[in-house]
This record gives sequence, structure tokens and C-alpha cells, in this order.
Amino acid sequence: MVELVLNVLLVLTSVLLVVLILLHRGKGGGLSSMFGGAVSSQLAGSSVVEKNLNRLTVFIGLIWTVCIVALGILLKV
Repeated sequence: MVELVLNVLLVLTSVLLVVLILLHRGKGGGLSSMFGGAVSSQLAGSSVVEKNLNRLTVFIGLIWTVCIVALGILLKV
């Protein structure tokens, strides 16, 4: 049962990580410029939205890492 929950959580966090990483502003503007992120970033350097996006990406990345490690431990036994 725990393995099933971890697998589902791993899939969800993987998809969410892909979306969040694509939303980040890169050298070319990224997908975040489509949603108005480029305007606020040019005015304020680093906007609140960009900081929150960074924090959310790190948090989801940590959950993803914990799932990977937990599944590795469960499957090893």
C-alpha cells in the first residue's frame, strides 16, 4: 500500500516539476513570459512571483527526492 502511494506521488511530482521548470524565466524568457512574468521581472529585477515559483520548485523537488529514496529503500528489502 505504501509503495502504491509513493509511486502515485512520484508520478504527480514528476509532472509538476516539469511544468514548474518550464515556467521559470531563462535567458530567452521561457514560458513565464507568456503569462506576464517578463513585464514584472524587467521592472523589479526579481519579482515575488518568481521567488515563490523558485520556492515551490525546490519544495516539490524535495518531495520528489524523498519519494525516490523511500521507493529505493522499500524495493531493496
